[in-house]
Amino acid sequence: MTTLTYAYAVCRPHEALPGTGSPVRTLTAGPLTAVVQDVPAADHTEEALRRRLSDRAELERCARAHHEVITAVSSVTATVPLPLATLYRSDERVREALRERETAFLTALDRLAGREEWGVKVYAPATPPPARETVAADTGRAYLDRVRNRHQGREQRQNAALRAAERVDAVVRGFAVATRRLRPHGVEVTGKDRTHILNAAYLLDTARTRELRAALTSLRRDEPAIQIDLSGPWPPYSFTDAFAGTGAAP
Repeated sequence: MTTLTYAYAVCRPHEALPGTGSPVRTLTAGPLTAVVQDVPAADHTEEALRRRLSDRAELERCARAHHEVITAVSSVTATVPLPLATLYRSDERVREALRERETAFLTALDRLAGREEWGVKVYAPATPPPARETVAADTGRAYLDRVRNRHQGREQRQNAALRAAERVDAVVRGFAVATRRLRPHGVEVTGKDRTHILNAAYLLDTARTRELRAALTSLRRDEPAIQIDLSGPWPPYSFTDAFAGTGAAP
């Protein structure tokens, strides 16, 4: 059976990493190690991957398996996660890639050592629809005033929520060594009961985790009109985009 080499992550050699056994193993080139696995070539052609990853259930399964390996590696050493379905024609091509980008990988690993990614999301309650009119007869002026007041109230609540979200971001940025603002999710993800107004990732020194949690506890108390969600720690997915093009599919 013809196989390809699937690469999950790059790190420095570490005794706690997987050995040469199946399915996950390591390949070393100088000061760098890639965590890899052999996969059937027939299942990883461009057409086969497009078909599999367009299926939501299959995409979730693949992403979960990819994440589990990266999480295991990052739990023992600084790690540069590679994108889902990073494929090479052979082990030697992996080693060539490590040698070609050695300086960039080492710089990234130095930057990531002792640090973790945390995600912060801020939501505001969705504005409820206007109450159904119960008075049939009304003056035109009163009706327009009521509509105007509703609009102003909605705008004031939205502006207040945005200001609160910016305060959350400013506080967390104070702990972070790097920050990335991401696109907020739409109603298809959040549902109709809330609006996603801040979606951000922060790279923090591991030693500052307790401070981060305490600060968010205080912000939740001071900003009751918004919902603040903290997730993590994660491998540094949001801070390794420079390696998104790594790989050589067949």
